Amino acid sequence: MPDELFTAQDAGQPLAARLAPKTLDEFSGQEHLLGPGKMLRRLIEADRFASALFFGPPGSGKTALARFTARRSQADVVELNAVAAGVADLKKVLEQAKYSAGHLGRRTLVLIDEIHHFNRTQQDVLLPSVERGDILLIGLTTENPSFYVNAALLSRFTTFEFRPLAEADLKAILQRALSEAKRGLGQLKLRLAPEAEAHLTRMAGGDARKLLNALELAALSTAPGHDGVRHITLEVAEESIQRKSIHYDKKSDDHYDHISAFIKSMRGSDPDAALYWMAKMLAAGEDPRFIARRILICASEDVGNADFRAVLVASAAFHATEVLGMPEARIPLAQAALYIAAAPKSNATYLAIDAAMAEAQNGPSREVPLHLRDASLDSESRGHGQGYKYPHDFPGHYTPQEYMPEPKRFYEPTDLGDEKRIKELLKVLKKKSSGA
Repeated sequence: MPDELFTAQDAGQPLAARLAPKTLDEFSGQEHLLGPGKMLRRLIEADRFASALFFGPPGSGKTALARFTARRSQADVVELNAVAAGVADLKKVLEQAKYSAGHLGRRTLVLIDEIHHFNRTQQDVLLPSVERGDILLIGLTTENPSFYVNAALLSRFTTFEFRPLAEADLKAILQRALSEAKRGLGQLKLRLAPEAEAHLTRMAGGDARKLLNALELAALSTAPGHDGVRHITLEVAEESIQRKSIHYDKKSDDHYDHISAFIKSMRGSDPDAALYWMAKMLAAGEDPRFIARRILICASEDVGNADFRAVLVASAAFHATEVLGMPEARIPLAQAALYIAAAPKSNATYLAIDAAMAEAQNGPSREVPLHLRDASLDSESRGHGQGYKYPHDFPGHYTPQEYMPEPKRFYEPTDLGDEKRIKELLKVLKKKSSGA
């Protein structure tokens, strides 16, 4: 298909669109996909491209590469956006593609942006055409396809994951935008202060589109100086990109990846990492109560009785979060996360309850001994409670007696924190029970 169907006149077209790569060598980043000898590069260069799915964060080059691939192909190209296209739109495109393949001998390449918005019915409509080879399909999504693309369609794709662009890649894009006169901003005679460049690349958060939009805004809002040069200072850069792009979707695997990193950082006793992942989630709008619940679980699962205060701090933080809301809730949440990250660790409680649950479900059935049963109703007639030894009546408030038929040990305290004291106490009581 001719290039003019993919590129509009420069007038009115944003910088990010004008600067879209025209050759593979113009792509910055994604070396794992487009580096010399990599499979995706070989497929594109040989025009042997099969149906594929590109997924990754915004501004990482998915759409640019899909359109570049379309320009290189000898196929008819149709672009759809899954937000707007319905089943009727899909069927119309697929019928035309089938006719083109059968009667004209022409392939059709269908680009579907935001394919994760298609429901199962819409995805099922695509399946026969992909399977027969009536169309080549490139799906684009910011979401993990394992969650949003059904298995049957996914099995017909080659999946390529795009990564956020590194700052070095963003700087290369920035320099190309500044130097190119026709497609970039070279004709404006821009001079970007080093600190302004560093700010733009850092705050873009791996998103080339966000970077170029900010650069264009800075350039067009800055008047030329006496020397005819537009000087973009740090102050101008800060005004042009005021908030870092945070790639985080509460409905996607980002949600699970970030909370996993947060929990593992607390468990691994890294308070700074725990604080960062929590801050990133809160900045992206995550429900603080969700974070509070995970802190409370971690307090019991990973600290447990090594520091019994951890669960109290976590519980108080959970309550404070419900009472305060954001932004104030960030403070007790941070306090609890830092306390747990810095606390001695023990998963003995977690292991003990799981072992006990397994024994209750799979071990021998044990009945409650008579002397432990409730004596309020059946003490005389059935012997409930008879023979029970009340521990507080004995020295040290302890006396040996049977509490569980066929005794089995589940709780193994560690030598860390408060559990060391618990371990010593249980050792003493065991000696008394054995008569040593």
